[in-house]
Amino acid sequence: MSHNIALVRSISGLRQQVSEWRNQGLRIGLVPTMGALHKGHLSLVKAIAPKVDKIIVSIFVNPSQFGIGEDLENYPRTEADDCAKLSATPANLVFAPTVAEMYPGGHATRIIVSGISEILEGAQRRGHFDGVATIVSKLLHQCQPDTAIFGEKDYQQLAIIKQFVRDLDIPVEIIGGALIREADGLAYSSRNAYLNSAERAIAGQFNVILNDLVAKAQCGGSLRKIEDNAIAALLSAGFTQVDYVSIVDPKTLLPLEALTATARVLAVARVGGVRLLDNMEITAP
Repeated sequence: MSHNIALVRSISGLRQQVSEWRNQGLRIGLVPTMGALHKGHLSLVKAIAPKVDKIIVSIFVNPSQFGIGEDLENYPRTEADDCAKLSATPANLVFAPTVAEMYPGGHATRIIVSGISEILEGAQRRGHFDGVATIVSKLLHQCQPDTAIFGEKDYQQLAIIKQFVRDLDIPVEIIGGALIREADGLAYSSRNAYLNSAERAIAGQFNVILNDLVAKAQCGGSLRKIEDNAIAALLSAGFTQVDYVSIVDPKTLLPLEALTATARVLAVARVGGVRLLDNMEITAP
């Protein structure tokens, strides 16, 4: 059953509502998004609901995490549809600020997380995670949640957020939400909407090839060779470029030489002009 959901655009309005909830002793949850909501986002709202009394969903296409030549201008913006979808969830408030509200004139501060933000996605998209860490830090201070949830599809992002929250002693619990997949196993993403029918068919092979990698890794052998074989398989399936396929430690995200404990494979491949991310857990044999 749907319900009315408050839409707030100002930080002052948001803080007023948060203050009222705090005075009532209510626990607050935050689901940060860039909009264009799909089942993956909505699953995060559902997942956080048992832990809190009130849920804030932020919708903000953050310009500081887009690099030159990336799809900032074309990134889908579907606020009315997003709010309609959220009205059928336990969410209570949508925080949808403007760029000027979040980055007023003279804004000069960035959050930089050394090491873990400089590999994998960080090496491919210089400065991306500085933008992510900065906006998430701002949202955490603005919303003052007890708990915030981030999808495990962006696994490196989740690890980086946990790192800076711990380093900066921000009093919030950060939890991960399970990666949600479409019927053929493709990870849900707002960018899936960019795929034409032929590209979508190719994209459906991404998780199939990664599942094969997981099975081979659990059987032993060189992890680098298994990664290379997966890259070759992706290119043979029609992907136009593979940025990386890497079997890593799930906490440090550094490459593993052998599978002695639970690991994670992180991968990014492109089909047409669309960049797709996926990851899977690899349990030790």
